[in-house]
Amino acid sequence: MSQLSRMTAPAAHHQVARLVATLLTHSQKNRPAAPKALPGSTFRPVGVGVPTGPTGLGTSAARIAARTPADDAPRVTQRGGGVPELYCPPALRDDPALGRLVNDRLVEWAEGVGLYAGRLERVRAADFGRLMMLAHPDSDDPDRLLAAAKCALAEWATDDYYCDDETMGSRPELLGSHLGLAYAALDPAHLPAAHASAWEREMDEDPVRVALRSGLRDLAAYADSSQVARLRHEVAVLFVGYGQEGSWRSRGYMPSVREYLAHRQINSFLPCIALVDVVGGPPLTASEYAQPRVRRAVTMAATASTLVNDLYSMAKEHDSSGVEFNLPTVIAEEERCSPREAVERSVEIHDELVRTFEREAAALALTGSPQLCRFLAGVWAWLGGNREWHSGSLRYNEA
Repeated sequence: MSQLSRMTAPAAHHQVARLVATLLTHSQKNRPAAPKALPGSTFRPVGVGVPTGPTGLGTSAARIAARTPADDAPRVTQRGGGVPELYCPPALRDDPALGRLVNDRLVEWAEGVGLYAGRLERVRAADFGRLMMLAHPDSDDPDRLLAAAKCALAEWATDDYYCDDETMGSRPELLGSHLGLAYAALDPAHLPAAHASAWEREMDEDPVRVALRSGLRDLAAYADSSQVARLRHEVAVLFVGYGQEGSWRSRGYMPSVREYLAHRQINSFLPCIALVDVVGGPPLTASEYAQPRVRRAVTMAATASTLVNDLYSMAKEHDSSGVEFNLPTVIAEEERCSPREAVERSVEIHDELVRTFEREAAALALTGSPQLCRFLAGVWAWLGGNREWHSGSLRYNEA
């Protein structure tokens, strides 16, 4: 099930769906299981709190991080009814008006490029603008948030149109061809003059390719060349993941847990997370982003954030005619356990990934640049915003 399909599907009402809904929403009235900020981070959401010293260029050394007694207290979330703990930071800000503005403008853009013709209310209902507002609390610039949202929607539309939804034209035998053409929208093919005009017409005939090209072009107004190249790389990897899942679907194949987890590293929210410094700044250098320890930490965070989406899918109705790939389903198949046990084991895997990222990010902050520290803090904030977006959707659907 694609991202849009998951977000707009009706809530299910079986026992496991209720467990997952509680898991994702329960902590809203309790203290968070994970700290708001990474240890040593001075990351602050826009519009929250007061300055802790002088502001402006060159004054960071004179500022101190604000602390409260709760910052030093043990973080334990009280759970009832045997619900497992989902270790994840809370969202750092919630600005509904900003989220609505970004979402409205995103729907207008989708209409302009031809995405989801006749289905734009599903795009509006998914509320991807709210996701961007929650996941990037260090920016209140709707243009930057919109630029990130355009790229995300174009990437997820690729899944809908080419991989997941037959009513939108997806066909397994054409998946590789479609993904190759889609990537050419991001990294232009430079053809001899005799073929260039016809090629451009072909690129403009497909709404996904138009959206991918438009989204990257708009992002480039805020990103430097290395950040644009970073996104191209992460989307290329994402397309590999789409191809892998398409292969599973066409064969009716259920992967092993380890194969699925490796898949979730590449078919994940990583292209979105990779833009945290484009939206909030300052730019992280290509060399630091590519360092193996940084790569390990960031990919583990991306996998964990995507497993939240997997858990979320267990609380939604889906088409039972095909295999629904998510971690609890794969665990239940391999380990022959109950759906509830599979959810609990999925939570354990998620929590291990998040805790490992937290430790790795703290260690990297000791020797990394200020830009790297800010980037890792932005990834942590992204995890909290992502979880809140999913839980908010469940609360809305249950209302």
